[in-house]
Amino acid sequence: MEIHGNLLDRITEAEREGWLGEIEGLRVSLAGAQSKIDQIDSASASMAINLGMPRKAPAQTARKEGTASLRQSRDDQQ
Repeated sequence: MEIHGNLLDRITEAEREGWLGEIEGLRVSLAGAQSKIDQIDSASASMAINLGMPRKAPAQTARKEGTASLRQSRDDQQ
């Protein structure tokens, strides 16, 4: 936004001083700056992402056997 304001100030100065070639170049730069501002504004509006509501994970049941099932699994592999 600061660049936009500076360009407007420079256009006013160029008009006051009668620098016709400078005025046209500054207007081109101003149009480019405004285009970039518009791109940024439209990109930031579309960047919102709906992540949904968090859900509580289902509770896992504790095994009574503990590591016995691991031993069973190892025995089964042999």
